[in-house]
Amino acid sequence: MAVTGAIMFLFIIGHVAGNLQIFEGPDKLNAYGHFLHSIGEILWVVRVVLIASVILHITATVQLALRNKAARPVGYSRKQAINSSYASRTMYWSGPIVLVFIIFHLLQFTAGYIHPGSQFIEGDVYHNVVAGFQVWWVSVWYIFAVSLLGLHLRHGIWSAFQSIGYNHPRHTPLLKKAALIIALLITLGYISIPISVLLGLVK
Repeated sequence: MAVTGAIMFLFIIGHVAGNLQIFEGPDKLNAYGHFLHSIGEILWVVRVVLIASVILHITATVQLALRNKAARPVGYSRKQAINSSYASRTMYWSGPIVLVFIIFHLLQFTAGYIHPGSQFIEGDVYHNVVAGFQVWWVSVWYIFAVSLLGLHLRHGIWSAFQSIGYNHPRHTPLLKKAALIIALLITLGYISIPISVLLGLVK
């Protein structure tokens, strides 16, 4: 889980950094899109690795949950459910939703097979993104899915701190805040795009 989580985290950081170039105008974002297109085969390898990582991550999470459920008494499990974070309690059902979102996202903005609202224009990333998010339900779906992703990030970043030994009670509140801030910044970076399109700030 640690390896697949790290792969997804690195991709998420790189992807949001590239997407935020939409605020610098069509030329900047389209240049970024042309660069990605120029490394075509490598990029598709990255996408396949990403989807495989998500599937493996979900599988490992479900297997871990089943093992924990089988190993714990009922009363202990209930107590743990009360004390655990909302993010950790929703990991098992929200993960598949995020996977569906990734596939939908690729079909819409990469392949152009799903593009409600307007025609998909090959190479015009700016047009495709703006036109896509002008459809309100696409933006709502995107915001919802990315918010779920944010919950995963918060839980995953905190778990990463624990796995490398930063689990001292004195440091726990600070590290939990750090995980929350990092996840929140990434989430806000992603959802700022559809929100800006819906508000007419990006058009």
